[in-house]
Amino acid sequence: MKKVKIYHNPRCSKSRQTLQILEENGVEPEIIKYLETPPTVAELERVLELLNKQPRDIMRKNEAEYKEYDMSNESLSKSDLIRLMHEHPKVIERPIVFTKDKAAIGRPPESVLDIL
Repeated sequence: MKKVKIYHNPRCSKSRQTLQILEENGVEPEIIKYLETPPTVAELERVLELLNKQPRDIMRKNEAEYKEYDMSNESLSKSDLIRLMHEHPKVIERPIVFTKDKAAIGRPPESVLDIL
């Protein structure tokens, strides 16, 4: 079976639902509480590559940090945004489930089944 990881926030209902769906399908993912252990810049780059997304595509734009650090500023480069996501992980959309070669955002939670 593939090694599966989840960027998980236990306080988020979608994250809890996604984790439950994985477990109900026999998957025991490595749970990464990304607010406590933020992904590295390299890990974020890889997840973005797997998702085929740009940083702002997986950012929570209503979070205070997004506004406080002016993350909507168009002059910020991709690497600037990834660094800000690492430094302020609360802005990262959740949950994100990924394997070595695939990734999905658990919104809706069932969407993660596509990568298993």
